[in-house]
Formats: sequence, structure tokens, C-alpha cells
Amino acid sequence: MTDSLQRFIFENSAVRGELVEISDTWKQVLARKNYPAAVRNLLGEMLAAAALLSANLKFNGMIIMQMHGDGPVKLLVIECDSELHLRATAKFLPDVDILDDATLTDLVNVHGNGRFVITLDPRDKLPGQQPYQGIVPLDGDSVSVVIENYMLRSEQLDTKLWLAANEHVSRGLLLQKLPKEGGTGAAVEDDLDTWNHTVTLASTVRSEELLSTDIQTLMHRLFWQETIRVFEPRHPSFKCSCSREKVGNMLRMLGKEEVDSALRDLGSLEIDCDFCGQHYEFDAVDCAQLFAADNADGTQTAGPARH
Repeated sequence: MTDSLQRFIFENSAVRGELVEISDTWKQVLARKNYPAAVRNLLGEMLAAAALLSANLKFNGMIIMQMHGDGPVKLLVIECDSELHLRATAKFLPDVDILDDATLTDLVNVHGNGRFVITLDPRDKLPGQQPYQGIVPLDGDSVSVVIENYMLRSEQLDTKLWLAANEHVSRGLLLQKLPKEGGTGAAVEDDLDTWNHTVTLASTVRSEELLSTDIQTLMHRLFWQETIRVFEPRHPSFKCSCSREKVGNMLRMLGKEEVDSALRDLGSLEIDCDFCGQHYEFDAVDCAQLFAADNADGTQTAGPARH
């Protein structure tokens, strides 16, 4: 199965939609860690949501979606760039039994202190420009509701999401009400009626159907009475952006004193990428080079090009 994202728009109405199915990429994410079923499904729903939101990025860059938890799941992270390159990981307590039917609240918001974070990070930043970051409480009992509430409050966009994931596939459906400038009261009411009608049609889908039905079949099944314009499909894929240089920069941020202390205790520093499992090792010579004076060109070296 080729991973696909299908964008479409309803003719003569201010509603757009997307359907995504992610299988190959999802399998690559799951091949690197053994997640409890409930954690796996939660991560898969976030993966589909990130792809759906990234498809409408208006800049060359990345969306980073995070949930910080106060339950057995401490962190879930999805990264998706404007080319739909995805990577994902979750951190959870290994010594806690997590039930297969555990909810979002059970996993990450037990004490009500969970947080949802979306970061928009353009590649081509202007001087002094920082990534945009929105941080909100976990307002909702599912990934869909949390994101819907975030989009309405932070972006002023009516958005509805239907998400599902299992061990084989991550799938999602997004509908979004397009903003319209001006318009009479009757036109605004007509737009609202159209939006409500479209959401009602989509709300007939169930998780089992979403997981078992391909994009074209599902689109026809839900919206067969509507006139829809369909765009060229796009194809998400797994890609990790880790590198030895980035790991070296992370060690620099820790500071020479802390790195030297760790070297005395461990002999060498071994770091595995949480996303792809790539192994990086830095010995005393490598670490010394990290903190050496700048080269003639003003850059620093991250040691020999080896893993």
C-alpha cells in the first residue's frame, strides 16, 4: 500500500477536506519501538493528524506536534514537513501496565496537567525570526477533539477530524470551513448550513470503517451526493533528520563540564535517535573536538564522520 493524502474541495461551498492513509511510514515508526496498543494507537492518530494539518502549510518548513503527559505516557512527538516527511516517537513508563482500552485521559492527562503543543518552524527564517509555538491544556478526551479545540481557539478555523490507527495503518479525515470575507447574513447562514451538512455526512464514519476502507471508496461512500473537486494525491513517507552534527550540537549545549563528567563515568557517550534508532558514539577525542576553538571558517566540527 502506498501512503497517500488526498485533498478535495466541495464545489460551490466554503468547505475543504483531506483523507490520509499511512501504512508504510507507520510500519517504519513501529519497527523501532514496542509500544503498548493504547500508546501505539494514540501515536498513530497523531501521525495522521500531523499529515492532514501539514498538507496546508503555506511555508517551506515543519510542523511539530507534541503532547506532554502527567500519566504513564510522558511525551508523544510527531514531526511532519511540507514535503510530508514524517517521523514519530513516544516516551512512556516501562514499569506501568497500560490497558489496551486506555483513553487519552488515562495515558497523558491523569491529573489534568497535560499539554498540547504545536510548533511551526520555517526553514528559511528571517533574521531574528523564531518558530511559532502554541501551547494549550489538553482540552478534550481524544486527539481529534484536542486539535479541533486548538484550531478553533488559536487559528479561528472550524475544523473536524476523524482519526484511527492500529498495528497496520494510520488513517484520518479532515474537514475545514474556509473563511469568507464579508457576505450578507443570509450568505453566512447558508455557509453554516453547508458546513453542518458536510460534518453530518462525515460523522457517519466509524473507526472500524476508517481503518478498513481505502480513500476513494470512503470518499464516495460519505459524499456521493456532493460535487467534489479532487486534487492530485500526495504521498507521505518516513524520513529522520537526525545526524552526527546535530547530536554534537546537543552535546555542546550540555556544556564541556557536564560532558567531561559523563566521559569520566562512562568512557564514551552513546546516543540513540529516539525516532529512527540510529546509534551515535562520541569518545574523549570526539568530545574534545566539539569544544575546540572555532575553525578558520567560524564553524565547529562534530568529530569524525562515523556512527
